[in-house]
Amino acid sequence: MKNIFEVVKRPRLTEKSMGLQEAHNQIVLQVDRRANKDEIKKAVESLFSVKVEKVRTASMPGRRKRMGKYVGTTSDRKKAFVTLSSESKLDFLEEL
Repeated sequence: MKNIFEVVKRPRLTEKSMGLQEAHNQIVLQVDRRANKDEIKKAVESLFSVKVEKVRTASMPGRRKRMGKYVGTTSDRKKAFVTLSSESKLDFLEEL
């Protein structure tokens, strides 16, 4: 996984992630399922020009969804909780 645009897919903009961003200077990103913590750290540092202290990941299995009589599953995904250093600041909502 060399390309940084393949590693980081999108930010997770939820109430919980906004609370983590304000309280603990963490951002939550949806990343590629095959990406490891080192690749995530390098991609975030080069994309957003910030200093990363720690990366935690969580693999989320797909959920069962039902549409009428048909049952399917959503795709599996992986979230990364990225802790930024104290001098780094990143806010996704300011850029919107």
